[in-house]
Amino acid sequence: MAKVSVEQVDLAGKRVFLRVDFNVPLDGARITDDTRITAALPTVRHCLEAGASVILASHLGRPKGKPDPKYSLAPAAARLAERLGRPVPLAPDCIGPEVEAAAQALGPGQLLMLENLRFHAEEENNDAAFAQALAGLAQVYVDDAFAAAHRAHASIEAITRYLRPAVAGLLMAKELAALGRIFDKPERPVWAILGGAKVSDKLALVDNLTTKVEGLLIGGGMAFTFLAALGHDIGRSLVEPDRLGAARAVLEQARSAGIPLRLPVDVVAAAGPEATTGLRTVGVREIPSDLMGLDIGPATVGQFAAALKGAGTVIWNGPMGVFEKEPFAAGTLGVARAVSECGGFAVIGGGDTIAAVQQAGVTSRIGYISTAGGAFLEFLEGRVLPGVAALDDA
Repeated sequence: MAKVSVEQVDLAGKRVFLRVDFNVPLDGARITDDTRITAALPTVRHCLEAGASVILASHLGRPKGKPDPKYSLAPAAARLAERLGRPVPLAPDCIGPEVEAAAQALGPGQLLMLENLRFHAEEENNDAAFAQALAGLAQVYVDDAFAAAHRAHASIEAITRYLRPAVAGLLMAKELAALGRIFDKPERPVWAILGGAKVSDKLALVDNLTTKVEGLLIGGGMAFTFLAALGHDIGRSLVEPDRLGAARAVLEQARSAGIPLRLPVDVVAAAGPEATTGLRTVGVREIPSDLMGLDIGPATVGQFAAALKGAGTVIWNGPMGVFEKEPFAAGTLGVARAVSECGGFAVIGGGDTIAAVQQAGVTSRIGYISTAGGAFLEFLEGRVLPGVAALDDA
């Protein structure tokens, strides 16, 4: 996990290829959330103040390997310019003679943003020639895009074969330090909270965590597959019938390892996610056949909060229900408050989980909030992240 940081490299007079993650949500050409741009500012400023010229590179959306004006990085360049208080010109492409000339013309303290890397299919194909063309623009590679570190793409993995040093940006270094802390030398006991819709998305994660934690709390739609595996009648709740055997195996694995795996004891049930009337809080053995569980109930929130009391480390990914709908938000918000009050070091990741913590007003009491979704999950699953493995070891 220990990688060379951008702070350890002499950048004066160098051109830096800075891979960022500016894959921001857009409403037309308007950025609706610039969290990822803001998160990259410390690294951008560090490089500029160290006397480097900076070539920024990112993907945006899924343009399917060809130019698409809808996915231009122009809004991101404009927002970054606002945040920095200096111009951030946008190149017409990310490779080619015009881009090379613009990169070579940069002086210390100047910036250039490349156009969307995914306008070329070679980016997602981890193409060597494309990576070499990107590498030719600069003399130092800095990766600050942890959220994309699970992708073996040309600007993340192949480029490091042709451009060294290859080091971690400040955001990347913070992510690695926080995630390393929860697995390398965690404060015990470690509890993990998992939610979200599908158990199939989290089976590998649950499997890995049972060897790393002292307890697991499972909510959200995925909990109903576990409840069904235990023989409960779950009404019309979300279930993955083809995963019942795997769920039973996980339950047995946790039992054999002596790891408490807590499931909901009550749920908020309704006819569907859009329902505003006819809501009932019922025990998991009493879910009516015509209703579906859409949130964990207050007794479950209480039990989960009690389990977290005194935790040394808490890892949380995934909401406890359809929390974006107000009638089904209480469970997730209750867990957010419990995590913030546990007294241990809490790490959360995933867009919905971050939104829940913000909605609960407890962001400042969370130890670390990861900018990543897929990369966060793959790290917790114990997988090697190509974008991290490619960087210089400390």
